[in-house]
Amino acid sequence: MEKQYDILSRISERYNKMSKSHKAIASFISEHYDQAVFMTAAKLGETLGISESTVVRFASGIGYEGYPEFQKALEECVKSKLNSVQKMDAIYGRSTQSEVLTSVITADIEKLRHTIENLDPAAFESAVNTILAAENIYIMGLRSNEPLAEFLHFYLNMIRGGVVLLKTTSVSETFEQMIRIGEKDCFIGISFPRYSMRTLKAMEFASDRNAKVIAITDSVNSPMNLYSSCNLLARSDMVSIVDSLVAPLSVINALVVALCLKCPQEVKKNLEMLEETWNNYQVYLNDEINFIDDEPILNYSLRREQDMEER
Repeated sequence: MEKQYDILSRISERYNKMSKSHKAIASFISEHYDQAVFMTAAKLGETLGISESTVVRFASGIGYEGYPEFQKALEECVKSKLNSVQKMDAIYGRSTQSEVLTSVITADIEKLRHTIENLDPAAFESAVNTILAAENIYIMGLRSNEPLAEFLHFYLNMIRGGVVLLKTTSVSETFEQMIRIGEKDCFIGISFPRYSMRTLKAMEFASDRNAKVIAITDSVNSPMNLYSSCNLLARSDMVSIVDSLVAPLSVINALVVALCLKCPQEVKKNLEMLEETWNNYQVYLNDEINFIDDEPILNYSLRREQDMEER
């Protein structure tokens, strides 16, 4: 598994000290390494609008003797990804469906146990207090991490206002969405291998603007920790070709619950407001129907007001 991320880890670790042109190469490699593996130094430079010599210097700058060795490392990265399918077949190929189920869930339980033992309680408390104190909260998680970011955004938005989910495929649009971030705000970056260079750039931007930065990632060696003042670590290994997000989701669950307990009256007020809005505008008309005396409660509070007027 380490081989798969070796070249990408090298890029991530050195990214902060790179020149502008080298950062452009790093971003392209991290996002499109499966395409870059087939490109010569000249072709990669042409694609990015930079010189071939700059691409060669980039390869040397991250520890390779030259571009050929760099390209070979990219090939190993792609091969490792393909081999994960073969490994899955070797592990589960002769297993029954119930054995696969038991094996995967048991592995997830182990990740949860590891997370409980290694998560820093002080970092968790700091994250809760930072989120509570922030004027605005920006959340970002891409690829397989996107559901985690959306989950956190959904519940934080029910608890409080000023919550922004950064969701775009463009780095420039990301910066546009968080252009007003400042020292009173908080940025939460969620990223697990393969680490997202776009998320790392957004965290760097937030840090440069003196915003509080929280990282939800997998280890102390994660590049996501470069710009964060608070690190919430959750175990997330690959199960065959699928990222296991059970432990990260549990950490986010705990974060939401802790926030609710810190400001119960505000949460209650917001939820009551939402409930009234749902009832008045029949938000769950086609989703959920509750019954009292065999009559569905549809627009119940609004109907009650109308009944009072008729009397």
